[in-house]
Amino acid sequence: MTDQKLTADEQWQDKLTPEQFAICRLKGTEPPFTGKYADCQKDGIYHCVCCSSPLFDARNKYDSGSGWPSFWDVSVAGAIHRHLDTSHGMHRVEVTCQSCGAHLGHVFEDGPQPTGLRYCINSAALDLKERT
Repeated sequence: MTDQKLTADEQWQDKLTPEQFAICRLKGTEPPFTGKYADCQKDGIYHCVCCSSPLFDARNKYDSGSGWPSFWDVSVAGAIHRHLDTSHGMHRVEVTCQSCGAHLGHVFEDGPQPTGLRYCINSAALDLKERT
């Protein structure tokens, strides 16, 4: 009898909710102001929902008014990878998890100091582990 191997997509579909799969693996986005972390004020570290890598510290989160969780910096250098995104007729910088390649959102150069960056991230791509 031959062992059946699941494709990478099938493995992710088994692990993620349909919304998480659509966003993280198919580069989708959640509607603004609908994500569970858009207005979250809890302290902790936001991890990749796919592989649990630490990505963003809640201390670097701010209200950008965009409707998505926004951060002015990552929690660990090298945690994310940047890619040019020319989809939908735009020129943006997509951010993905360095460890597993999950689509997280985009980064813009209109954020607060000290970095001037706004990491605009989908809530569905994140898992907040609160500090105790």
